[in-house]
Amino acid sequence: MQPTQQINAETVKKIQANYDTTANILRTKIKKFEGLTTREAEVLQLVACGFLNKQIADKLAISLHTVISHRKNITRKLQIKTVAGLTIYALLNGLISSKNISIR
Repeated sequence: MQPTQQINAETVKKIQANYDTTANILRTKIKKFEGLTTREAEVLQLVACGFLNKQIADKLAISLHTVISHRKNITRKLQIKTVAGLTIYALLNGLISSKNISIR
């Protein structure tokens, strides 16, 4: 059972490193975005990728009310009211790539 514990520990380290790298890239990109907070940018990414409010809340471990508040703030700060507009904004500003978008 020792090898399994090493693999799990290594896997956890890799996941943490990927998360840290992604978070740092996101923080750097956010500096140029109309004053969005890190959390608002995370919500914007998920909205642009087609996630519903409830799915975003579950994924980020926040309440549905908080997701709605973040979306209102994003809309106000960017002055973009539609999901399509937010998706285009996220694409043009490098928050997501076309690979992230799910067409249903």
